[in-house]
Amino acid sequence: MKTVASQVSKQFNALSERAQKHLKSLGHPQSVVIQVGSATCENAAGSREVRSEFQKHIAASGRDDIILRQTGCTGRCSREPIVSVFKPGQVPIKYELVNRELVHEIFTQHVLAGEPLLDKVLDGPMTHMYRYELLYCASERCGWNETKSCGDALREKIAAKGLGKETLRVDQASCFGACGVEQIGKCSHILVRPDKVLYRIRSEADIDTIIDEHILGGQIVDKLVVPGKTVGRKFMELYGDVSFFNRQSRVAMRHNGVIDPTSMEEYFRYRGFHALATVLEKGDPNWVIEQITEAKLRGRGGGGFSTGAKWTMGANSAKGVRYLVCNADEGDPGAFMDRSMLESDPLNVVEGMIIGAYAIGATQGYVYIRAEYPLAIERIKHAIQLCREWGLLGKDILGSGFDFELDIRLGAGAFVCGEETALIHSIEGERGQPRFRPPYPTESGIWGRPTVINNVETFANITAILNYGADWFGQIGTEVSGGTKVFALAGKVLHTGLVEVPMGTTLHDVVMEIGGGAAGKKKLKAIQTGGSAGGFIPAKWLDTKIDFDTLNKAGSIMGSGGMIVLDEDDCMVDIAKFFLVFSQEESCGKCTPCREGTTRMLEILNKITEGRGTEEDIERLERLAKLAQKASLCGLGKTAPNPVLSTLEHFREEFIAHVIEKRCPAKKCTALIHYVIDEEKCIGCTACARNCPVNCIAGQRKQLHVIDQEHCIKCGRCFEVCRFEAVIKE
Repeated sequence: MKTVASQVSKQFNALSERAQKHLKSLGHPQSVVIQVGSATCENAAGSREVRSEFQKHIAASGRDDIILRQTGCTGRCSREPIVSVFKPGQVPIKYELVNRELVHEIFTQHVLAGEPLLDKVLDGPMTHMYRYELLYCASERCGWNETKSCGDALREKIAAKGLGKETLRVDQASCFGACGVEQIGKCSHILVRPDKVLYRIRSEADIDTIIDEHILGGQIVDKLVVPGKTVGRKFMELYGDVSFFNRQSRVAMRHNGVIDPTSMEEYFRYRGFHALATVLEKGDPNWVIEQITEAKLRGRGGGGFSTGAKWTMGANSAKGVRYLVCNADEGDPGAFMDRSMLESDPLNVVEGMIIGAYAIGATQGYVYIRAEYPLAIERIKHAIQLCREWGLLGKDILGSGFDFELDIRLGAGAFVCGEETALIHSIEGERGQPRFRPPYPTESGIWGRPTVINNVETFANITAILNYGADWFGQIGTEVSGGTKVFALAGKVLHTGLVEVPMGTTLHDVVMEIGGGAAGKKKLKAIQTGGSAGGFIPAKWLDTKIDFDTLNKAGSIMGSGGMIVLDEDDCMVDIAKFFLVFSQEESCGKCTPCREGTTRMLEILNKITEGRGTEEDIERLERLAKLAQKASLCGLGKTAPNPVLSTLEHFREEFIAHVIEKRCPAKKCTALIHYVIDEEKCIGCTACARNCPVNCIAGQRKQLHVIDQEHCIKCGRCFEVCRFEAVIKE
């Protein structure tokens, strides 16, 4: 065993030295770095053109100390393309919504002249540049035996020293990942940017020391520095000044927006394959499973089953060929977490899979990914090829004697193939339909052999657990669910994008603190979690904690991580119908409760939104939903009624209004809307009449206009073009 361990260590060290040598050859430490995102969302927003324009400017400048590099997606979707400029000794500057014209301004004014465009910065504008930015940890796990919080103490002492806003800025952060179990509640942390120094403080006296020696004296306080690397530190060093980011806890997405997703060398810089080397050196698969179990990692694909328990079942299954599968068949409306991780940090997912395969004794693995993700497919293919070239996949990995091969299987986009047994059938070349369980895949999966299936986010957490400790990971979340969860925050929210927070965080913290609340100063109405299979949680329940069990009790599910925000303009009946349309179309049709149940429910919802519904229809809808929930074969059918049942529970009055009063309170259902003209506001400009596609508006110029309700098709064009708010939607 010692011989194997020493061989693993020797080969891993050789690869690390190879990576370091390559990185040192790329540029001088004093180089200016321009960083541009390169994920699907960034490219769609124009980042390819932005990179090309920067390349031209760099070539024209003739300077060899300017480096252009690509990264993956930071998750700040609505502000892309995002460009970061890093100049030695200065706070990193991030620009939003960059186009070709803005590239010229950034390059000439900031990169060459040293004057940042403060009105163009991400989530700006900024009033001025700061010499220092101090981020203090505001996590519940941080604490000390003082009478005031770290943030309050820090601000008081800065004011007492007479340090103005020109010198420094103070803001809070969620978690730097620097606490072990022994530090919980006994200390706090402060990150000093741009010096990239993380301090551990236990008293107000430590704050005094940092201000006097570091901020005023320019000397790092070595005795307070946190040694080694912490999981969220690098991300905070780059993006900690942006409130959308600094209130998150990046674990699974710790490398998103930090590293070049196509570079093995950069991945090695951030402890790449260190976890794998540790595992292979120990040579004990059971130890790996024990660590994952102790970390309380539950499957992030939606079911929330214990990953350690699943791996145990796989390891204890019948001897012979075993398979490991990464489920990247992300099909929920509004969900894009897995795609982002595969495009931004594919090597982390591959490393997690190799470790998982070693733990269960699998020699063959598959990444099952939908064909609609071309860039994610390209990145994961490239990552697999790099691993083969570096001896990290294939025969005798790192000289350990362990063999593992990894291939890709493309799905055709069938939502039902996110279910394990349907996914297995698809890999085997059959139609993607679920089967009865038991036997479970860990007993009989691909071609009848034991198969363990986890999703992308689950594998992305494996290396963090092994690199930073199972106890550290387990204490981040709740008592029964460790770690963080990634959400795709979308809908009627001010700041959309990818959000990663500890398990147990409240909906309020995600939607209001990170997301900024409902957009357009509208009133928040509900939050839908779990995609098409999830339910709606009313705004009055914003204090609901986000974990598997709590969301289930609230009538929703965690799902893969979709989170859609709804405001006062959304009709809950119409939204429930929208998600049921998706589920009905995606039903494989194998079992009657799902096939017929979703169809009949959709028919009833169509009647209600078209003004033809009755009170009996509401009762019939509820009975059908509960029947499909209990009797369907797989998770699709069992959870498809969730949007219907949760709206009936929390927003039943809207169903009543549609049925009894024949009106849509949110004015969304076309059949229940009437457009009328306010005689006090109409000035007879004729704009409504001229734009009506069916000529049902009568009236002379400068006279009151009237809408013929019998012939009106309710297209809303008159409402859109009226500049005097004379057309009213009822």
